[in-house]
Amino acid sequence: MVRLQAIGETGDEGFARVFFELDGQPRTIRAPNRAATSKVVARARADPANPLHLAAPMPGLVASIAVQKGQKLTAGDVVLTIEAMKMETVLHAERDGEVADILVRPGRQIDAKDLLVVFA
Repeated sequence: MVRLQAIGETGDEGFARVFFELDGQPRTIRAPNRAATSKVVARARADPANPLHLAAPMPGLVASIAVQKGQKLTAGDVVLTIEAMKMETVLHAERDGEVADILVRPGRQIDAKDLLVVFA
C-alpha cells in the first residue's frame, strides 16, 4: 500500500522531492514537475568526438569540484567527484590542459553524457 506523505518545492532543475510510504517503509524520490520543466533549459551534452569535453559517465550528483576556471591541469589531476548509488567516482584529467569552463556546481543532479567541464 502506498501512502503519499508530502511533496517538496520544485527546485531550479524542475524536479520536486516526493515523500511517501510504501508497505510501511518511508521513501523519497525526485519527480519532474511538468509545469516547471518547460521553463528549465536542457543541459548541454558532451560531444564524444571532442577531446576537450569532460562528460558525465553516469547519472548522479556532483559531490565536489576540484578545479577552477583558468586552472592549468596535468594528466591525472582530479577534476570533480560524482556521487551515485552511495559511491563516489572521481573524474581525472585525461591530458594536460587548462579549464576553459565549468558547467556544473556541487549538489547538482546530472545525467550520463552531460557536459561537465570544457578544457582549452
